[in-house]
Amino acid sequence: MKKRKLLSIILLTTIALFINTQKTLAVSPTSNETYQGIDVSNWQGYINYQQVKQSGIQIVYIKASQGTTIKDAYFDINYENAKANGLKVGFYHFLTATTEEQARQEAQFFASVISGKTPDCKLALDYEVFGGVGPTQINNIASAFLETIRRLTNKEPIIYSDLFNAQRVFSRELANEYPLWIADYNSQQSLENQTANWNNWTGWQYTDRGQVPGIRANTDRDIYTNQIFLNETSPIPGNTDQTLFNTQTIIYTVQKGNTLSQIAQEYGTTVQEIARINEIPNPNLIFPGQKLRILQNSTINGTEERAAGYIIYTVRKGDTLSQIAYRYGVTVNSIARINEIPNPNLIFPGQKLKITDSLN
Repeated sequence: MKKRKLLSIILLTTIALFINTQKTLAVSPTSNETYQGIDVSNWQGYINYQQVKQSGIQIVYIKASQGTTIKDAYFDINYENAKANGLKVGFYHFLTATTEEQARQEAQFFASVISGKTPDCKLALDYEVFGGVGPTQINNIASAFLETIRRLTNKEPIIYSDLFNAQRVFSRELANEYPLWIADYNSQQSLENQTANWNNWTGWQYTDRGQVPGIRANTDRDIYTNQIFLNETSPIPGNTDQTLFNTQTIIYTVQKGNTLSQIAQEYGTTVQEIARINEIPNPNLIFPGQKLRILQNSTINGTEERAAGYIIYTVRKGDTLSQIAYRYGVTVNSIARINEIPNPNLIFPGQKLKITDSLN
């Protein structure tokens, strides 16, 4: 009788431990205090942050850079206008490194791009395209980037990952060191029933098709907990080296006889974009001496260009449409349709592809 009772106690204890372990491994928010947010890049174009703020958005994560040469064309204007309208801001970098040394170089570039600016939120690493690198090296690359950016900026970083990579690629050691901003487009209840190397999320990107007043394009929507905020907010140290990248932003002084259409044509943009950015109610009415902010649609790193409504991507040796589509968050079918490609499996180096996030 005593033996049966002992076995029952052991069994009940084992079940309780199993249940508690399952709860511990659930991917749940780090706190109940949450904030509505978005993350944006050049895909969204010019954003009216006054309307964004009025819609209830509290936090905006802004793409700053990619690789070692690409600064997001809208980074400066997104930062300035978001701050001016009282939004809390964070910055993220899209990592393309395939070695630890490249990761350190990208961290240095990211730090240079954001230097002098004052983030409210942790600095985010967006590492989702691995270029054939295995899990061990992926974690070493991520660690090299995160350690370097923390050392250079004195700010705490965070890692952005989809659920699959949070479960199967990124290590428990990485999870113990850095908070998680997770992308998963199912319900919060569904997410809390999942397991990953992180027990909790600090940010949750729950859709990439959000509609937000003040933004014309589809926008990533997020929920953040109060642990997304930096403990200490001060400007990022260092001086931005303008020789490292093309900011694509100029201030143009209107000359006598200028029209917006002439200026737009000269700088490879559109009348509508100049008018939106500079809040010009009547595009036919500009005056000599007026200062206009212009985002140039110039070549980026030899592989990307901006054209009205598009990214122009130059195919490199070894590229596939599926890789390109994944990189830009679009579908193979959309690229094939826009570029009238009859066989999606047949593209060639040097070919220029129009890419847009439009659903049309």
